[in-house]
Amino acid sequence: MPDNHTGHTHTTDGPAAASWTTAARVLQDAEPLTIPDGASAMTIEVQWEPGDPGTPPHRHSGPAFGYVVEGAVRFELEGEPERVVEAGGTFWEPGGDVIHYQDGNALDDARTRFVVTMMCAPGKPMLELVSEEELARRTHLRAPRPTG
Repeated sequence: MPDNHTGHTHTTDGPAAASWTTAARVLQDAEPLTIPDGASAMTIEVQWEPGDPGTPPHRHSGPAFGYVVEGAVRFELEGEPERVVEAGGTFWEPGGDVIHYQDGNALDDARTRFVVTMMCAPGKPMLELVSEEELARRTHLRAPRPTG
């Protein structure tokens, strides 16, 4: 059938027609999901040099979805144990009140790059650093730290 916008013809039979069904692969499926009313979306690329600890503890006003392109990210959200997400892996955070403790390079000998799409509440910054005082008040919400 012809496409009225481009003049191209699309068919629904044969091997080429089925390629769209196998071209995409689900990398993450996150729920429950709350997006602030009137939110905007922002996609950024972050690049950390070897050993960089990343952003200090912070939070986002809405959910964030990340994909590690290169290297490995040391990732830690409030209430969850620290973990390392390697290239090809994904992470997400719900945003809102949850503290994001770590997003730095887990490698001492290579760069790490990741892409993040964030939903930002209107009138709020994309990222808000958390004060030392608040960290101290919420220490009971942080998962136990790795030993060794």
